[in-house]
Amino acid sequence: MATLVLLAGSFAAQSASAAPTVPKFEHVWIIALENENADVTFGPTSPATYLSMKLPQRGVFVPNYYATGHLSLDNYISMVSGQAPNPQTQADCPFFTDFAPGTPTSDGQVIGSGCVYPASVETIADQLETAGLSWKAYMQDMAASAPAAPSSCRHPAIGAQDDTQSAEVGDQYATRHNPFMYFHSVIDDVASCDANDVDFDQMAIDLTRRKTTAAYNFITPDLCNDGHDEPCINGDPGGLVQADSFLRTTLHSIFKSRAYHHRGLVIVTFDEAEATGGSADTTACCNEQPGPNTPNPGGPSPGPGGGRVGAVMVSPCIRHATTSNADYNHYSMLRSIEDNFGLPHLGFAGQSGLAGFGTDILSRHDCHETIHLNRLFLAARVDRIRDYRFRVRSRYPRCTSGVKIRYGGKHAITNRAGYATIRNANAAAGPVAIATKQRCTSDRVTPPSAIA
Repeated sequence: MATLVLLAGSFAAQSASAAPTVPKFEHVWIIALENENADVTFGPTSPATYLSMKLPQRGVFVPNYYATGHLSLDNYISMVSGQAPNPQTQADCPFFTDFAPGTPTSDGQVIGSGCVYPASVETIADQLETAGLSWKAYMQDMAASAPAAPSSCRHPAIGAQDDTQSAEVGDQYATRHNPFMYFHSVIDDVASCDANDVDFDQMAIDLTRRKTTAAYNFITPDLCNDGHDEPCINGDPGGLVQADSFLRTTLHSIFKSRAYHHRGLVIVTFDEAEATGGSADTTACCNEQPGPNTPNPGGPSPGPGGGRVGAVMVSPCIRHATTSNADYNHYSMLRSIEDNFGLPHLGFAGQSGLAGFGTDILSRHDCHETIHLNRLFLAARVDRIRDYRFRVRSRYPRCTSGVKIRYGGKHAITNRAGYATIRNANAAAGPVAIATKQRCTSDRVTPPSAIA
């Protein structure tokens, strides 16, 4: 059970010709956290203050984002393949058995039960590779038991018991939170799996350059940092407090990367809501279908889905401090990412009538942060030759410092606080001051003394 970070939106009900254009993102990071109800995570007393308060101010809050089943694994499977729950994935696959018989249906599902889907069942990773696009799955603690266990593409042998169901001191990796391990299309291609399904520590290296950052990135914290365990086996507090701390550190590294500023999208959400007890939530949205393999996606409790978990999405393509009240689920997220990269829909991501993220989420078409340019004052007058002082403001620090201001035949660059002085500018050379920086929306202002 995990939390996921995602940017998304729905299309308005209008003709295609009149529909607003949804901006395209170049990189997406999905962070999946574990089993919490939305009213707990994002409520007024939430201990996850960074997730519930800080992040929504930087992006869009999606309160009506739903999981697709209970328990954890079936949700992870939905996120990357569009396959609906089956009894084994709903039980988190304590044994790593093959899925059989694997008979395809007309709606993209396969009939059967088991854990590891046949090679004919694709994931978004397969789609991306076919399209020549890159993907990475970053799994925290995957390399914790190396060399006794693989440090990448780590999973049990087919038919073996999964020994990662519970955290151990020094190793809190969970195979069931690594969805790509449940597809022969991924694990049978050993070279690709080893290169792309890797330990979380590799992400810091990949983020240093835009060209080494994948188009699609799936991040799973370990059983402590994803909020699953409380307290953790290593003595850390766990729960939402621990998950919030992980998010703060991890997202800081993503937000400062060049890849993020080049049309990046971060999606943070949870795999499922509470599955049992008095707070169990098995609701669903979006006309979710149960699929051919179980009549009850709610798993331990009767119900059509995995409950309302909520999501937050952050991107240069999203306006700050916005809320989308539209309904979405894990299938919607997969569909949105496929649409963005021009990929066909897998499984229930292709369900008729399912909405992908639209301009209610991806609300900034230019995907840039606007520069706000103000003239502060001008120095002593010598005919029309003067010194002009300007200040730039922006919600993004990158669009405050290093901004080029041109006026009167001269230019200057703003400092870290956004100030710049253009000396000996001639107002007769042009009445408008222009502030520009790459990947920031420019602004202009007319100093009063330049007006005839």
